[in-house]
Amino acid sequence: MTLRLPWSNPEQKPTCTSRMNRRHFLRLSVSAVTLATAATRLPSAGAPPRGPIRAGFLGGSHSHAAAKWRLVRASSRFELVGMAEASEEVRARYAAEGVRFLSPPELVAASEVVFVESDVADHARDALLALNAGKHVHVEKPPADNLADLEQMVKLAREKNLVMQVGYMWRHHPGFAVIFEAVRKGWLGEVFLVHGSISSQVPRERRAEWGRFRGGGLFELGSHLIDAAIRLLGEPLQVRATLRTHGKADDNLRDNNVAVFEFPPALAVIGNNTLQPNAGAHRFFEVLGADGTATLRPIEPPTLELDLGRPAGPYQAGHQKVPLPPYERYVADMDALAAAISRERALAVTLEEELRVQRWLLRACEMG
Repeated sequence: MTLRLPWSNPEQKPTCTSRMNRRHFLRLSVSAVTLATAATRLPSAGAPPRGPIRAGFLGGSHSHAAAKWRLVRASSRFELVGMAEASEEVRARYAAEGVRFLSPPELVAASEVVFVESDVADHARDALLALNAGKHVHVEKPPADNLADLEQMVKLAREKNLVMQVGYMWRHHPGFAVIFEAVRKGWLGEVFLVHGSISSQVPRERRAEWGRFRGGGLFELGSHLIDAAIRLLGEPLQVRATLRTHGKADDNLRDNNVAVFEFPPALAVIGNNTLQPNAGAHRFFEVLGADGTATLRPIEPPTLELDLGRPAGPYQAGHQKVPLPPYERYVADMDALAAAISRERALAVTLEEELRVQRWLLRACEMG
């Protein structure tokens, strides 16, 4: 079986620019082998290998849905049973994919894991439908537009011993992985500031979709970096947000936003707008510590640089570019989901962490 891990393409090997970088790349490669081994590990001795996991898509309208559909379809770990989607416009997008369309109850009944890829406003409703039926769930981000719904989702997952994975797309990103390691091992010293920006240029016809939520673009898109900041630094003390409408469209979409989270030892400043052309190239995540700085800019394709006041871990003092394995969105997420459902290893993010991220995302967006 061939796993499509984010760094599994042999034609995309990064170039190491120093002896230290070569050692670090080898360490990353060993980590990749470890992850691949964990992802393919079978259940305990004597148990028969299980077949592919039956997967259904409850909705297909989310911006991540099409790419995940294709990854799941191509994976030997999943067997696609179909999609439930009411919108004729959305169904037409999948016409060439040979999709089998089912009603929501039919889809849930036929699936072991349900991918909730519907409109953001419907995420909690659809995830609760699957969880109540005893199905594992991959629910797109944000998983709910209020805390009570996510609390109920977590309650059901715990009571029924089900896997619930939330679709924040950078939880298995190699650049974020190096930053998290550097912080947790103290290589940057005591962190005092996290700074990030994630923007886009939303077409006029889609502004109403994002404008359904008081947090606007910060809720729909900025949540990716809020997720990373809170998982990195823990429980905030408070958050102050400035949510503004500066676009020229005649609507109320909060399209230019900044949230400042206060943690006991640090601040996290997360910016978002929906007005910036070529926005992907300007997305970044930066961590400043007493002994050095880690900067991921752009996030995709990933470029990670460290600037250290003294040697730490495998890194030398001074400025350096960190070689990263090749990366493709969602691939490692799907492998992690399959491994969790097969009871090979738990998800890296706990349900308690999901609640913490959601609680502070909603507070930053003035939604809870």
